[in-house]
Amino acid sequence: MRPEIVSWFKQAREDLSTAEVNFVGKKYYAAVFFCQQAMEKGMKAIVLARSKNPMNEAMTSHSLIFIGKEAKIPAEFHTFLRQLSPHYVVSRYPEAGREIPSELYDENIAGDFLKKSKEVMTWIEKQFK
Repeated sequence: MRPEIVSWFKQAREDLSTAEVNFVGKKYYAAVFFCQQAMEKGMKAIVLARSKNPMNEAMTSHSLIFIGKEAKIPAEFHTFLRQLSPHYVVSRYPEAGREIPSELYDENIAGDFLKKSKEVMTWIEKQFK
């Protein structure tokens, strides 16, 4: 596997681990943000692996559904990707969600995102075996 693909994939796994640590530490907004990051980077690793063009449009996007379609992720994950995608911004900026991110998320919301992110990561990992 090319080094840049390995880098994206390894960071995706590390971001998912960081999401878990933040979830356990009740930093739910951070857990959600790192779920989004893990999905984005993991799918970008797939896009890089399948594309001969490292400047593929998906590599500059933050839209999980767009990147997911480029990575040919199963349709069963599309709704989840649509739901998680806006949290790239909402989990970080008070004006984006009209709430303070640290007060916007709770255990149930973050737990659902984390659970589904783990399912997608399992699929991503299988693409590299």
